[in-house]
Amino acid sequence: MNKKLILLALLAVCSIGSAVGKSYRLNSPDKNITVEVDVDGKIHYAVSYKNQPLINSSQIAMTNRMTKDFGNGERIKNVKKAFHDGTVNAVFYKKATIEDKYWELTLGFDNYNLVFRAYNQGVAYRFEAKCKNTFQVVNEIATFNFAKDLPSYVPYVREKGTFAEQFANSFENTYTHGPLSGLNKDRLIFLPILVEAENGVKVAITESDLNDYPGMYLNPEAPKSTTLKGIFAPYPKETVQGGTFNLEMLVRSTEDYIAQSAKDATFPWRIISIAENENELLNDDLVYLLAAPSRIKDTAWIKPGKVAWDWWNDWGLYNVGFKAGINTQTYKAYIDFASKYGLEYVIMDAGWAVKNKADLFQIVPEIDLKAIVNYAEQKHVGIILWAGYYAFERDMEKACRYFSELGVKGFKIDYLNRDDQQMVNFAYRAAEMTAKYHLLVDFHGIYKPTGLNRTFPNVVNFEGVAGQEQTKWSPISKYDQVNYDVTVPYIRMLAGQMDYTQGAMLNGTKKTYYPSNSNPMSQGTRAHQLGMYVVFFSPLNMLCDSPTHYEQEAECTRFISSIPTVWDETLPLEGKVGEYVIMARRKGNSWYVGGLNNWKERTVRLQLGRLHAAGRKAEIYYDGPNAEKMAQDYAKKTISIPEDGTVELQMAPGGGFAIAIL
Repeated sequence: MNKKLILLALLAVCSIGSAVGKSYRLNSPDKNITVEVDVDGKIHYAVSYKNQPLINSSQIAMTNRMTKDFGNGERIKNVKKAFHDGTVNAVFYKKATIEDKYWELTLGFDNYNLVFRAYNQGVAYRFEAKCKNTFQVVNEIATFNFAKDLPSYVPYVREKGTFAEQFANSFENTYTHGPLSGLNKDRLIFLPILVEAENGVKVAITESDLNDYPGMYLNPEAPKSTTLKGIFAPYPKETVQGGTFNLEMLVRSTEDYIAQSAKDATFPWRIISIAENENELLNDDLVYLLAAPSRIKDTAWIKPGKVAWDWWNDWGLYNVGFKAGINTQTYKAYIDFASKYGLEYVIMDAGWAVKNKADLFQIVPEIDLKAIVNYAEQKHVGIILWAGYYAFERDMEKACRYFSELGVKGFKIDYLNRDDQQMVNFAYRAAEMTAKYHLLVDFHGIYKPTGLNRTFPNVVNFEGVAGQEQTKWSPISKYDQVNYDVTVPYIRMLAGQMDYTQGAMLNGTKKTYYPSNSNPMSQGTRAHQLGMYVVFFSPLNMLCDSPTHYEQEAECTRFISSIPTVWDETLPLEGKVGEYVIMARRKGNSWYVGGLNNWKERTVRLQLGRLHAAGRKAEIYYDGPNAEKMAQDYAKKTISIPEDGTVELQMAPGGGFAIAIL
């Protein structure tokens, strides 16, 4: 990391009669964003963009036990204001380097600091403890008092019931679009969310560096209110094994606090991302920047890449001369396919270990794991194993040591389904333990990314997204994937990578799509599926369909297999939340451009001048003339990019495109 830190002011304030009624202002480096912090017994903040109020006076505090509360009548001891101008070298990210420029305000109190940062991309704040002993956080007050009743996109927790029941959830849902005043007070909202302010300004709320602390949900402060408040799962007191295949630990009772904290704990950053238009959201870096730096010194062993996946296509091989399923012969066929197309990995999803035992060392008799791993090594393909949360937790180091020595390259850990402090700590322990044994991690059934992938770069992917697996069982009326696809890049992807599991070769229009477990299809066109490999950021990227289907569609398979999964540069081109999105990404000297459309036919005139690609050859995959009726209809052409950089393309309903400029 290259950094320059300039300390501009240090104000030593007497401890008697000096703090009441104080106000502090912090501006972003470009002076567009202003934060006002008021300390008058309690602490409030407000945020504006170009003098447009976004968040009015909002209280922040922490109620503690065994130490004084934070934000409740303390006197300020000192004030520091500093400017930071540097860059961060990102690892396995959507760009190689990130500008790290901000103004920082630190308010020092007796037993804590309150730190605010103002970036050009938004505002963040956090509490930092400096207590004499460990303590308990009973509750945190985090409020977001929006200046007006604005339209919002929120993902409600899909599970119903009391808040205690909703805390057990998989963090998968589509977005509800409506005014802040219309949000449902009986349902928890998980992060990130997006609020549409006036003059095209967009505001997203999320968090980063969620370490040793529960995740934050949002909920209206009162019915018809435009103020959202943070809600936090209490610390589990009693858990019992249960849930899907006995792989979860279900909370049966809780303590009367949300976290047990170290005396010098640093608490999560509360992030308010601000964008002048939605395209800036596609390139937001605050979650990554605010996360703790890598704890892995040598990352050379970590290899992102593509994965042949068995579960979505229901082990759906045919024309192979043997009965496909969870058996050694099937996985050797997947390995052959991965090797042929240069895919780095094959995942062995649920079923290789005996069901309902939560024991990774009880392997079904149809699987010879050592033979599979050895065969994969001969073919230069790595094996990743699916593991349920409790099966992994109970034997964590033993499993990591044994399977790494066997030659396995990583784990897909599933069914966490909570984000209380206990489960967040598990994610960190799992990341650290797998790193110790040079294993990758893909977390499923988990909360949104909060920067763990920066702290432990072997964590290459996260679910926390209503991905394409939903098409195995959901009708469009319940899960409109196409509309979700043009919304989620602006919101969920702002937090980090998404294991969305794209790549369907069977494709459906709005009329022809239907859910199927054993022969699933996508909603939207083939070109839409290809475009996802550019638009969606995913360092460990699945090819979800059957190798048989991919062999039948070799042209598309060769193309998606060749698209990188990490990038040197990301450049959003155009789009509108809920309508369409067009993204350009660069790896080395090659540019890739992807577009996704909603259910409305659309003509786009791409302005590619910023790619400096005039005269270069471009391979374009786009919706065929009959894609509106037959979603698998796509066309391919090779052109030279015109001098003015303009390329016109038609996107069918549910359509898209993908371009490689090599």
